[in-house]
Amino acid sequence: MVKEIVCVTLATEITKMYGEITKLYVDLYKYITISVRLLESKESTESQNEIKSGNMIGKLQPICPIEGRFGARGQAEFPLRALQFKRGLLHEFRKGNVSKDQVRLHDLVQQLPKAIIIGVRKGGTRALLEMLNLHPAVVKASQEIHFFDNDENYAKGIEWYRKKMPFSYPQQITIEKSPAYFITEEVPERIYKMNSSIKLLIIVREPTTRAISDYTQVLEGKERKNKTYYKFEKLAIDPNTCEVNTKYKAVRTSIYTKHLERWLKYFPIEQFHIVDGDRLITEPLPELQLVEKFLNLPPRISQYNLYFNATRGFYCLRFNIIFNKCLAGSKGRIHPEVDPSVITKLRKFFHPFNQKFYQITGRTLNWP
Repeated sequence: MVKEIVCVTLATEITKMYGEITKLYVDLYKYITISVRLLESKESTESQNEIKSGNMIGKLQPICPIEGRFGARGQAEFPLRALQFKRGLLHEFRKGNVSKDQVRLHDLVQQLPKAIIIGVRKGGTRALLEMLNLHPAVVKASQEIHFFDNDENYAKGIEWYRKKMPFSYPQQITIEKSPAYFITEEVPERIYKMNSSIKLLIIVREPTTRAISDYTQVLEGKERKNKTYYKFEKLAIDPNTCEVNTKYKAVRTSIYTKHLERWLKYFPIEQFHIVDGDRLITEPLPELQLVEKFLNLPPRISQYNLYFNATRGFYCLRFNIIFNKCLAGSKGRIHPEVDPSVITKLRKFFHPFNQKFYQITGRTLNWP
C-alpha cells in the first residue's frame, strides 16, 4: 500500500515537472524569437549607419549567400543564425495552423524547388533529404509530390505544384524528392521547362544491392496483404535464356547510365551531383559536405548533427539539444538471402554500365 502511494506521488511529481519543463521551452522559444527580431532590427540599423560611414569591413556576419547559386545576382543574403532560430517557427507553419496575416508578418513564401533529388529509388533518397534538412538554409518538401512523373498532377499546372511546397523564407532553398523522376521518360523535359538551371541530385547504390532492396520493399508490401510473390532469382533471371531479365523493373532501374543519358539531352553534367548512397549509410558527413559544396551552401552540417544508433543500425539526426530524429522503421530492411551465383551474374551484367556511368559523371564508386 505504501509503495503504491509512493509510486502515485512520484508519478504526480514527474508529470508536474514535465509540465514545467514544457512551459520553460515554450517561454524560451518566445524569448529567442523576440530576441532575433530585435537583433535583426538592430543589425539592420547598424548596417545602414556603417554603410553610410563606409565602415563595414571586419564586421561581416556568417551569411548564406543563396545567390551565386541559382538566381539573379544581387539577391538578398540572410544571417544563418537567424535561420537557425527561425527553424522552430517554420515547423509551426508546417502544421497548417496559421493565418494569411501571420504568413505576411514573417515574410514566408512557398517557392518552387531550386534543387530536386530525382532518384534513385531505394538509393537513399529519403535519408539524403532528411540529412540535408539539417542545414538552416534548406527547407524540404515532406511528401513525394510526383508532379513531373504523374500526368494527372502535371496537368494541374505549376501553381498547383508550388502550393505543395513548404513555407520558407525567400533566402532559403526548397528541395523535394521523387525517385520516380529519374526513370520516367517525360520528366527531364518537364523539369527543364520549369527551370533550365535547376540543380539535380542523384543518389545511387551498388546496382545489385539496390535491385535486391527494391525487391524487398515490394515483397514486404505483398506479405502485408497476404499475397505470394516470386523469389528474387526467378524475377531477375529469365528462365528461358538464363540471362539477366532486363524487363524486370528492379533490374532496369539499376542501369543508371541508360536513364542518365536521357537527362543529358536537356541538362549539362555540371548540373548533376552524384551521391554515394552506400557511403551515406556508413560515412554520411563527407557525402553531405560534398552536397553543400554543390549547392553553394556554407558548411553548416557537422558531426554533431549525426550520431550512430546501434539499435537501428544507421545514423540518426541531431538538430539541437532538444530535437533528434531517426528515419522510419521501414528503412534498413533485412534483405532475403539470394543465390550467390545470381548475384555474380548480375554484377557481371551491370559492370560495363557502371564503367560508363563513372566516365560520364566523373565519379568512380567502389562497386565490384
